[in-house]
Amino acid sequence: MKLSNATLNDLPEAITRPTYDRSELTPGIVHIGLGNFHRAHQAWYLHRLMQAGQAQDWAIVGAGVRPYDEAMRQKMAAQDYLTTLIELDPAGSSAEVVGSMIDYVPIVAGNRPLIEKLADPAIRIVALTVTEGGYFLDPATKNFDPAHPDIQHDIATPEAPKTAFGAMIAALRTRRAAGDRPFTCQSCDNLPGNGDKLREVVLGLAGLMDPDLAAWIEENSSFPNSMVDCIVPATGRKELELVRSLGVEDDVPVTHENFRQWVIEDDFCNGRPGWETAGATISAQVHDYEAMKLRMLNGGHQVIAAPAEILGIETIAGAMAHPGIKALLRKVALDEIAPHVHDVPGMSTAQYVDLIDRRFSNPKIHDTVRRVAFDGSSRHTGAVLPGIRDSLAAGTPVEGLALSQALWCRMCAGTREDGASIEPNDPVWHQLNAAALAARDAPQTWLEQRQFYGALAENARFSQAFATWLSLIWADGVEAALRRYQQG
Repeated sequence: MKLSNATLNDLPEAITRPTYDRSELTPGIVHIGLGNFHRAHQAWYLHRLMQAGQAQDWAIVGAGVRPYDEAMRQKMAAQDYLTTLIELDPAGSSAEVVGSMIDYVPIVAGNRPLIEKLADPAIRIVALTVTEGGYFLDPATKNFDPAHPDIQHDIATPEAPKTAFGAMIAALRTRRAAGDRPFTCQSCDNLPGNGDKLREVVLGLAGLMDPDLAAWIEENSSFPNSMVDCIVPATGRKELELVRSLGVEDDVPVTHENFRQWVIEDDFCNGRPGWETAGATISAQVHDYEAMKLRMLNGGHQVIAAPAEILGIETIAGAMAHPGIKALLRKVALDEIAPHVHDVPGMSTAQYVDLIDRRFSNPKIHDTVRRVAFDGSSRHTGAVLPGIRDSLAAGTPVEGLALSQALWCRMCAGTREDGASIEPNDPVWHQLNAAALAARDAPQTWLEQRQFYGALAENARFSQAFATWLSLIWADGVEAALRRYQQG
């Protein structure tokens, strides 16, 4: 049965569906970046509020700024912006239809429809999931990079921007001129200090366009930090077949694990839904939650993805079934990452390691190694390298983290141990591949990529450990390196 408003009441009884009248919903949020994660996370939290009779004036309008977003818009529009979420619990799966999204802005050059929607006073929150790579940050410093061609375009043509941030600024200019209140700018990306970074990008770009407008935004808008967490695989043939097996024709279903977490700083300039009623945590300790999640879960993902890819293991659950990779994750997390991460209310670092062990090992989650390894140039620099710097500064162990970088380097050489090719999997793959191949004979070559490593190449303890591991991996293979690390 094709998913739509007209067929909601005819869906199989086992599928939970909206109990609220979607025709009565009015928009309050524009979300830029309508990927699987958003629809399994923020959209679900809002849906949960609506199921309880709340937040009826906070419905989501989807948006994007890239031409490929139009394909998603058309698919969503064809099914009235409904999404089937399938929770993959090891004890048994369940499905529900989420109806908190009610529209999707057409994607056109110059982004005029988006600007007009963002300028609507009814829109009180503009949220983003555009990935770390979408924030125009320098890979080494993680600071806003105004030299990017798209940013330069927006500076030159502020009324026809290419970027989400240019569109947000254009809309805020309109709202100021009309005497309307600004919207809250809410990052929902896996990015350290995501609200602070969003503030840096928006104010940095606005300052280059119109310093007076930048000052108004800084004084009147808000940029709450948040920590988001839910493992959400990409949708492929297997997921499409799964939703059809439930009796639903949904072109964009989403599968997700049986775990969600959302920690939000309470800094909203123009109101917000009661997220805490739906299970979110409102806290001033976002950075502690964030550090635990980014360093241990996201960093842990990168630690295990590279050896799994080299060994030809397809999924994260499959990687965790490999004793050497599982042991690598636990030892690195407990011995090298945890000393620089604070406990949070209700969760110690040791308990968190056990939690991510269980989550990564969920056999129902077909989360591919390739998806997790994608864009390692952003993910390693954001989630792994900060831990290396902390360990070196504190004089704590760094051998496993150095091994993780050697494994990433070996993966970027582009071949598995069985000789199969590893297809390009990074926006700067060509550069990474050239450095990885050169590093086989001259390991320092990899660390000399200062846009990622900064001064780490000059740290003898780290660079020597890296060189030793890389040489061992090339000589004796990944599993020999894993055994050596466990043996100490």
